[in-house]
Amino acid sequence: MKKSNLLYERLTTLASKIREGEVSPRGLVNALLERIKETEDKVKAYVTLTGEEARRTAEKAEKEIQRGQYRGLLHGIPVSIKDLMDTKGVKTTYGSRIFRENIPNEDATVVKKLKEAGAIMLGKTNTHEFALGGITPPTRNPWGLDRIPGGSSGGSAAAIAAGSALTTLGSDTGGSIRIPASYCGVVGLKPTYGLVSRAGVFPESWSLDHVGPITRYVEDSAVMLQFIAGYDEKDPATRKRKIPDYVADLQNSVEGLRAGVPRNHFFEHVDREVLSAVRQAIKVLERLGMSIHELTVPAIDGIMGAYTALDSAEVAANHRRIYAEHAHEYMYESKVYIEAGFFISATQYIDSLRARPKLTAQVLEAMKDVDVMLTPSQPIVAPKIGEKEAFIDGYKEDLMLTMVRFLAPFNLTGLPALSICCGFNSDNLPVGLQIIGKPFQESTVLRVGHYYEQATEWHKRLAKVPL
Repeated sequence: MKKSNLLYERLTTLASKIREGEVSPRGLVNALLERIKETEDKVKAYVTLTGEEARRTAEKAEKEIQRGQYRGLLHGIPVSIKDLMDTKGVKTTYGSRIFRENIPNEDATVVKKLKEAGAIMLGKTNTHEFALGGITPPTRNPWGLDRIPGGSSGGSAAAIAAGSALTTLGSDTGGSIRIPASYCGVVGLKPTYGLVSRAGVFPESWSLDHVGPITRYVEDSAVMLQFIAGYDEKDPATRKRKIPDYVADLQNSVEGLRAGVPRNHFFEHVDREVLSAVRQAIKVLERLGMSIHELTVPAIDGIMGAYTALDSAEVAANHRRIYAEHAHEYMYESKVYIEAGFFISATQYIDSLRARPKLTAQVLEAMKDVDVMLTPSQPIVAPKIGEKEAFIDGYKEDLMLTMVRFLAPFNLTGLPALSICCGFNSDNLPVGLQIIGKPFQESTVLRVGHYYEQATEWHKRLAKVPL
């Protein structure tokens, strides 16, 4: 198989070929390093590469597999890790010059789980400083090098789109997996709050943070989730639950599933081409046997208000000690974010905490008669670098608000949410469809995304980098 083809194969296909000896882990590592060399000066998806260590780990994996010590679908598969996640012995900067020389003594739990599964760490992908933004400078979008990749997991999504990563990890507090997944035309899953450990991941907001995969295919996200999900005593938010077979569950039919389409908020102030692509995607799912039902998502203003207060206050609390000594080293945007949090009062924070269960219950009540909810992932396609506002058919809005308003509600409620590509606009920029499920119903969310993906051709388009 040609090296270039290896970079766009499904993980299950690669796993089968590795197990049968048709593809070598060293060959995969070398193909990716070669692709990184071709694209990185333009895309800038990585901050640290671990090429030599990856080659040594790949050689070890090959020997293990040859001895019959095969560990499963990720054995011998290179993975790329968001630089917000601790990696033992490998520089982890959290996207900030404050931690430019930081070398952790242990892996984040999700990294440890991937290594135990036999995965090979290829490198660390770029993140917005401390995940406090949606731009991820200096990373560029492979679909348009004058466009942002989104953030804060922009490096992870850009690497997938550029073919310089097979599979990656990201984190999501208000959309940081789904924003770049939408803008870069790839797959991003924010699991249910409490399904995946955040231990060893620099916190933005401990009550809103989620860790999940960013991949090329929905099936690949199912594979990744299979290995990173589960209880972790180091993260008290994780739940002790039986983990389903997410990959096997993809084969269950979507026929008869009920999808809710909000009549409020999620289809307001949306770019016309984005709206058209999402509406067409909903029709595809209807043709696959799903029934479509309108619903109203209640208390959106309250949800966004509570989310903003919680996020702002917890960001400020997380950074208070570091900021006291290193304020001058933070990016300007991060400083504004943190200092805004200092003005959230204790009563505002507590009121938001108290409101959260009721707001979540109201959303679940609205979804009681449907299996999933369908919305645009983003109201717009990837903005140009330097833009601060979004202009949507005469409507002007702060760009950060534009990026989070369809996504943050599902961080507050903790519901699983998947972004997949559902088309391209007239400038050949990707459009994202968001699929939201009920708590711990990742199997259903992934199944809907998988069936849509199989029924369409969008995932077959490749970004032409280098240009």
